[in-house]
Amino acid sequence: MPEITAEQVAHLAHLARIDLSPEEIAHLTADLGQIVESVAKVSEVATADIPATSHPMPLTNVFRPDVVVPSLTVEQALSGAPDHDGDKFRVPAILDEE
Repeated sequence: MPEITAEQVAHLAHLARIDLSPEEIAHLTADLGQIVESVAKVSEVATADIPATSHPMPLTNVFRPDVVVPSLTVEQALSGAPDHDGDKFRVPAILDEE
C-alpha cells in the first residue's frame, strides 16, 4: 500500500484552499497514513463470502404505529392562551420583521 506523503497532503490542502502550516501537514500526513493502514487491514478480512453491511447491528423501527385519536378542539387549545387571532396563537414579535 503506497504511503501518504507530505507533498500529497499539501497538494490536497491547496486544492481545498486550506492554508496549513508545515506542522499541520506533518500531523495530517501521519493521521491520513494511519487511516489508510486501517482501511487496508479491514480490506484484508473483508472477503467475498462476507456480505456487506451498513450497520453492525440489525436495525428495527422503534416508533409506534401512527394512530389517529381524538384531540383538543381549537377552542380548547386556545382557551389558555393569553392572546389569539382567530384560530391561531398570537405571540410577541421577536424579530424586527413584519
